[in-house]
Amino acid sequence: MNFTNLDELKSAKGTTITSPDWFLVTQELVNEFANATKDFQWIHIDPDKAKKSPFGGPIAHGFYSLSLIPKFIEDAMSVTSVKMGVNYGLNKVRFPHHVPVGSELKCKFTLAEIEDYPNNGVKVTWHAKIEIKGVEKPACIAEMISLMFE
Repeated sequence: MNFTNLDELKSAKGTTITSPDWFLVTQELVNEFANATKDFQWIHIDPDKAKKSPFGGPIAHGFYSLSLIPKFIEDAMSVTSVKMGVNYGLNKVRFPHHVPVGSELKCKFTLAEIEDYPNNGVKVTWHAKIEIKGVEKPACIAEMISLMFE
C-alpha cells in the first residue's frame, strides 16, 4: 500500500495491512540478534541443548520478533513524502507463542491512531500482530508508536 503524503495516510486510519511476504527466522539471524543484544540464553543459540527443552529446539528471542515490526511495516506500505521515520515507543507487548527457528512470520497491523506532531510530522499508533505460519497463536502482539516527518 502506497500513500503520497501524510494526509493520505491520515485518511487510512483504521485500515489493516498485512506484510506481503513470509519472513524466515534462521539460526544465523537469531545468533546475530544474540550478538547484537548480548543475550546469549542457550534456548536461542545452542541447538543441541535446545532440542532437550520443552520447545524441542532453539527459539527466537521475543524481542527479536518485536524488532521486526518496523521491517514488516516498511515492506507493506510507504509514504512518498516522508523523509524520516523513528520509533517513539510501545504501550503494550505480549509474546503469546514462542518462535521456533525455521518458522516463517508475517505481520498484520492496523493504523489505530494518527495525530499531528510538530515539525511536519505525525505520531502513529500501530496495533501489530505477528503471525507464525501454521500456528494459531500469534508470536507477538504489540501496540507500537512511531513518528513520521515530511
